[in-house]
Amino acid sequence: MANVVNNALFSSKRLAINVVTYKEGHRVLEHNDPMGRGRYYKFNVVLKKPERGGVFRAEKVIFNLFNRIYFFRPDKYLHTVSKIEKGQRKLLSIALYI
Repeated sequence: MANVVNNALFSSKRLAINVVTYKEGHRVLEHNDPMGRGRYYKFNVVLKKPERGGVFRAEKVIFNLFNRIYFFRPDKYLHTVSKIEKGQRKLLSIALYI
């Protein structure tokens, strides 16, 4: 699989902000992110869509705007990103642990 570049902008016990770049050929297999105690929320903003592929899917999202802005519970619901066939996918990811 291709590399993922994760640039941390901020990180604390309850909040993490990252810019993540997924290169051509990469995919994210279906999974969830168990956290044990508490609730885990993610707010992802797709800054750059690949030319082909790289589609995000989740069992359930709290909201989805224009297939670019997603707010969801990665701890509770399965989610995936299809293979990036051409180009790269870049997103701003804000994770909140409550």
